[in-house]
Amino acid sequence: MSDFPFGFSQGGDDDDRGRGDKPGGGNNPFDFGAGGAGFDPAALGQMLTSLGQMLSGMGQGVAGGDAGPVNYDVAKRLARQQLGKTVPPVTSATAAAVADAAHLAELWLDDATTFPAGATSTVAWTANDWIEKTLPTWQRLCDPVAQQISGMWTAGLPEEAREMAGPMMGMLGQMGGLAFGSQLGQALGQLAKEVLTGTDIGLPLGPAGTAALLPTAISQFSEGLEQPESEIMVFLAAREVAHQRLFVHVPWLRQQVLGAVEDYARGITMDFSALEEAARDLDPSALTDPSKLEEILSQGSFEPQTTPEQKQALDRLETLLALIEGWVQVVVAAAVGERLPGAGALAETLRRRRATGGPAEQTFATLVGLELRPRKLREAATLWQRLTDDAGIEARDGVWAHPDLLPDSADLDAPAGFIDSVIGGGAGAFDDPLAQLAATEAAEREQAGSSPENSSEQADDESSGSEGPEPGKE
Repeated sequence: MSDFPFGFSQGGDDDDRGRGDKPGGGNNPFDFGAGGAGFDPAALGQMLTSLGQMLSGMGQGVAGGDAGPVNYDVAKRLARQQLGKTVPPVTSATAAAVADAAHLAELWLDDATTFPAGATSTVAWTANDWIEKTLPTWQRLCDPVAQQISGMWTAGLPEEAREMAGPMMGMLGQMGGLAFGSQLGQALGQLAKEVLTGTDIGLPLGPAGTAALLPTAISQFSEGLEQPESEIMVFLAAREVAHQRLFVHVPWLRQQVLGAVEDYARGITMDFSALEEAARDLDPSALTDPSKLEEILSQGSFEPQTTPEQKQALDRLETLLALIEGWVQVVVAAAVGERLPGAGALAETLRRRRATGGPAEQTFATLVGLELRPRKLREAATLWQRLTDDAGIEARDGVWAHPDLLPDSADLDAPAGFIDSVIGGGAGAFDDPLAQLAATEAAEREQAGSSPENSSEQADDESSGSEGPEPGKE
């Protein structure tokens, strides 16, 4: 069974396990004939009948309630079940401590960045709060993946099956939504126990302008560390509010990050050979047992086929997340380094936590089939630090004025050229958009005034004006 929700595996792109060589077409997961001998309408009819009985028997809360590609009602319920029956609420004293830590961090950050405070509210979340508040963003990230895979399931049906299934095709959609919702719920339930802040995995998951810390998870994270929990709280608060400054005052950044995930998902194509093999030996009566359905849906791994467009989207996403995290590391280190003696050790602990398979890597790998490369985070931090030292805080933060000004993956590997371009004025063109527009218009007018056609017309006018006698002279 794959450990990856949504069926993603980590197989290489060149894995060619006899695709297309199997009887029945290789990539058709609905080849119900024995041994791939052909389409059996009776088998499909029996399966759909059993599926309908199963969905009806599982109640409205599972089969219905969410008509999208992912059943988010199921996802939310399963995620909360993993947290236990009772999740202690945040006490007023703890909420006040979180607010004080964020306020102190904001004061320290004022000298470390040109971006003003971005958080309009600071909140202390329970794990349940995190699930509730971040689910809308997870929906945006997961829907494109689920829609692509659901569309492929439908496209894989033989023509005879489509005609026979008719209105029962909706049941297949419910089955997919149920499976995705179940797997998403398991992943989010585990993640809710681990995340420390609202932006812990580098994405703007919560509401815009909301700085969120999870005190229970922070207390567990603090166990075994040498620093006092109060200092760890301030350090994590500084990271959270620094993320908020960046996402709030760089208005295109949120869309750029989430859009890269969506672009990747829209290009997904899958190899359904594992599902096809399971379908050959499928006992339709097993579909009346929900546990059997989950086992069938989890068998094998669907291999995502990476396209050039996906590789570009993945590279953009990896680079952008590394730049965000690297900038936050540099800014927070400058803000709290001398005030919190253990800040450097805490930063290293968080880097190792991510590099060894922390929440960010696990979440992307399991939910949207993306793998992040932690090594880029360290290289991005090095670039931002060198840029700060050589060009200053204003020039460094000015790079965020436009997406075209950001360094790319190659710049992270060799930052010298990028830093030279910033020092030479590479980030100045977008400092004042109105001045840039005025300069462009002036250049266009100057070019139009000096064009050959206008010069010829001006010469003709001057020539015609000099012909004939002056006024009053013969």
